[in-house]
Amino acid sequence: MPNITPERLQEFVERIYVAKGVAAEEAATVTRHQVEANLAGHDSHGVMRTPSYLAAIDKGHIVPGAPYVVERQSDTTSVINGNWGFGFSVTERAMRETIDKAAETGVAMATVRQQSHVGRLGGYATLAADRGMIAMMMADSGLGPKSVAPYGGRTVRLGTNPLCFAAPSGVAEAPVLLDMATSSVAVGKIKLARARGESIPEGWILDADGNPTTDPADYERGGAVLPLGGDQAHKGYGLSFIVEMFCGLLTGLGFGLDPQGRHNDGIFMAVFDIAQLHDRPGFEQLMTDFISYLKDTPLASGFQEILYPGEFEYRTAQRRRRDGIDIDDDTWGQLTQLASTLNVAAA
Repeated sequence: MPNITPERLQEFVERIYVAKGVAAEEAATVTRHQVEANLAGHDSHGVMRTPSYLAAIDKGHIVPGAPYVVERQSDTTSVINGNWGFGFSVTERAMRETIDKAAETGVAMATVRQQSHVGRLGGYATLAADRGMIAMMMADSGLGPKSVAPYGGRTVRLGTNPLCFAAPSGVAEAPVLLDMATSSVAVGKIKLARARGESIPEGWILDADGNPTTDPADYERGGAVLPLGGDQAHKGYGLSFIVEMFCGLLTGLGFGLDPQGRHNDGIFMAVFDIAQLHDRPGFEQLMTDFISYLKDTPLASGFQEILYPGEFEYRTAQRRRRDGIDIDDDTWGQLTQLASTLNVAAA
């Protein structure tokens, strides 16, 4: 399993995209989001997805440099059509514009449709936290491929439907960040376990017959991911339903599965300027005090400390920046093969 510095990984994967015909600026944005996912420990949303993105370009399911069209807007809202561009560049631009609107009006929101996979939501929401604002985001796959069974079902009807919140922490460089799927697990983590030859915990997926399984290959054989919550999975299913409402229905993508449908992340985002409701230093001091209050809780057996949301990912990123990122052999083999095919020098 090779260990790669984040700088080397960024430069290598970026060159692969450029060789595929992606403009240098967009290639840098796409790769940055992927490498940041690896840094945060979310390898399922990192560079392992590069081969699938390049395959989507070949199919016309991703259109590098696609026009970014604001179909409707007001001082506080935007309706954006990405025209099948890279979700990373489309959604980052939409978030930055929404932050700017919130800075003027106090609150702003946007929907985005017709774009490819956007990766890890935390990479966008933290842009608002860095500006002293609170962000809320969620994503849905529209009529694209599904992976999750509704509560009580055994066949797929929903996406993993993640939701995300970010806010200034007041205590460290790392903002407060909750970024989670409403399914028991992200599909990428199942694929990563399969690539590594590992089993998965019971409660993540069902096999094609509706039985619990720990074999990640069963997902590809007609299985289904379960909603978040274990024996309380109706709660994860309820959250997934709400995400579908905001990102599938409100965006106009619709629901269900089109057998010919491409992956299509619909996004809803909202940004709230803290200064419109509370002075920012006062809010951040309250956040500092709240985090300290939680960390001071007597520990349960088997625990060494209490972390606030986003702290674990921040620590992981700091460690991986220092020590490098381990890339599984299967992913590295695919990347080096792509590089060879595209006449890109080895990393």
